[in-house]
Amino acid sequence: MVVCFQKGFNFLLGQCAHARIVGGITRSSADREDLLRFCEANRTLGGTEMVTWNYGVMWKGIALADPARPAQMFGDVVYSWGEFHQRSNALAADMLAAGLGSQAKVAHYLYNCPEYLEATFASYLAGFVPVNTNYRYGPEEITYLFDNSDAEAVVFHAVFADLCAQVRPALPKVKRWYMVPDESGTALPSWAVDYNTVVTKTVTDIVPPTPLSDDDMLFLYTGGTTGMPKGVMWRQEDLLQVLGRGGNAITGVAPADSLEEVIARVQPGGVGLRALVACPLMHGTGQFSAFITLAMGGCIVTMPNRNFDPALLWQTVQDRAVNSIVIVGQAFAGPMLESLDANPTRWNLSSVVQMGSSGVMWSQENKNALLEHIPQMLITDSFGSSEAVGMGMSVAAKGAAPKTAQFALGPNCVVFTEDGQRVQPGSGESGLVAVGGAIPVGYYKDEVKSAQTFRMFEGRRWTVPGDWAEVNEDGTLHPLGRGSVCINTGGEKVFPEEVEEMVKTHSSVRDAVAVGIPDTRFGETICVVVEAEPGETPTLEVLAAHVKARLAAYKAPRNVVVISTIGRAPNGKVDYKRLKQHAIDTLGAK
Repeated sequence: MVVCFQKGFNFLLGQCAHARIVGGITRSSADREDLLRFCEANRTLGGTEMVTWNYGVMWKGIALADPARPAQMFGDVVYSWGEFHQRSNALAADMLAAGLGSQAKVAHYLYNCPEYLEATFASYLAGFVPVNTNYRYGPEEITYLFDNSDAEAVVFHAVFADLCAQVRPALPKVKRWYMVPDESGTALPSWAVDYNTVVTKTVTDIVPPTPLSDDDMLFLYTGGTTGMPKGVMWRQEDLLQVLGRGGNAITGVAPADSLEEVIARVQPGGVGLRALVACPLMHGTGQFSAFITLAMGGCIVTMPNRNFDPALLWQTVQDRAVNSIVIVGQAFAGPMLESLDANPTRWNLSSVVQMGSSGVMWSQENKNALLEHIPQMLITDSFGSSEAVGMGMSVAAKGAAPKTAQFALGPNCVVFTEDGQRVQPGSGESGLVAVGGAIPVGYYKDEVKSAQTFRMFEGRRWTVPGDWAEVNEDGTLHPLGRGSVCINTGGEKVFPEEVEEMVKTHSSVRDAVAVGIPDTRFGETICVVVEAEPGETPTLEVLAAHVKARLAAYKAPRNVVVISTIGRAPNGKVDYKRLKQHAIDTLGAK
């Protein structure tokens, strides 16, 4: 396994030919004797002998190694690693007192904030399972997710109190509802517990109900083929492996060989990497990026605003001396570039060494323009998914931006034909992208979908999420898209079936199909092709409001095209390609 991930580090170094070391960030020079003394003093972290790879043990070890170093910044608030641990430990203690047991599920229904990662840390300390929640979901989706995940505790922002009250009767398994105060000013409901009261209590270090383990889980819910999310089950050891084991090629830090080494690298009074996570922590891109930074003893910077404000982002970068910025492609990068173009000398951005994205296409032109403003940074563009980390990566430096949608294959990534043969570079043959090595256990309570996604090729188990690609003659990966008709809008995956079914419930609609229309900012936007009831003329305003009333707002259409007939086949299927082209032609999109 060590050899495998050294290959991964070498792969990244090869991609980062112009890599620069963050000023002030140094690698530990502790000798073996010092390392052993440190680890021996903390060998019973988590109530057990030191495990191989576990986040609860690792983060607690970092907090003990240097409690004063910053762990989280949020507006004017700064929490040290010591405070990060103390607050998380107090939350874990309350959950244990409420009756949560080993591997109990804890749902995070939160915007970006320090409490998000505190709830994660608390879960890891107690041997619980963190569960992400898309805060854009409506009541039906929220009910499904909390029920499907078997959530026993929910940590939620006050602004979601009314929706939580609406779904509570259908969720008897939830033992504790923790409300995090916010700008909404919502009063604490009688059925909820005040989060701040809990985390500010002084409590002794908790002892988990069962020893912390490499097998402890994280659930990462992602979209399903019918629109309902599915829970990707990550073992902590596997997740730590694919996320670099405390290493970072951009800053020149190699993966650690052991958990003890990760902890020993954190020297008292040191300076850690500061990463501004601008995209949601509830998504894999934001969450995994935060985990990478925290594993280095770094600091996560989040912003209090609910709507993306590029000027505030750049001001935060300057004020907090941010080293790394995490976004989701063009939807963020476009407005960020516009802000810099309008104010080219307003902010000091000399601390930035990296800007990273995953999950959506990001144009070469936009990357080049950003590098003109911040010439010292590298731009990393990752190709992957919640269940398949490390498909590929491209790295852009000033004067050396790769073509859009061209990725170097990850060290554990292979493209297979449907019959299990490797696609040869330059053959022009397309195949399914597969990732081996450390991969998820499967989807929670979904054996059928697990069998479809986690497949056997060449006698090994691979993650095959459904992405099609070609392998260029130089060995780079050229993605072709999902074999399904999934719509990727601003990094959010939307499956047409759920939009269609909701649109068809409107009285003016006889039939409907949802398709993705190319968009320079969001990658794709949703268009519904509608067959109207006789005498009816469905409008965008009406249908968008209809969808938003029951589903997440980002699933609402941005365009409507009325057609005389959808033209379904006798078996009920539709020609998505034809209808998409019709919509593009009608709207004049490119």
